[in-house]
Amino acid sequence: MHEPWKIEYFDMRVEEDALALPSRLLARYLHLADLLIEFGPMLGMPHVRSMGEKLFELRIKSVEGIARAMFCARVGRRIVVLHVFVKKSEKTPRHELELALKRLKEVMRDDA
Repeated sequence: MHEPWKIEYFDMRVEEDALALPSRLLARYLHLADLLIEFGPMLGMPHVRSMGEKLFELRIKSVEGIARAMFCARVGRRIVVLHVFVKKSEKTPRHELELALKRLKEVMRDDA
């Protein structure tokens, strides 16, 4: 039996954003978070996609729409959720990706 992964949040606001998702998106997020805890960040498509530079997106979909939780994997079986947002367009908006990358750099710097 392997040790479960832990999910942490970049800050309290990111956790609040996740918990504020519309109810069906939140239910889907919580289900996928359970899978991350059990199996880690390498769930693969359609649940997880690599965004490069050690950044991953958790792909959340329900009848209410589409959301993304951007995260990174850290030493010690830790997953850090960097940014959560509801998608309103086909492509991930540049500013959402840039915010996640900025937070990723902060997390990496803290680990150095």
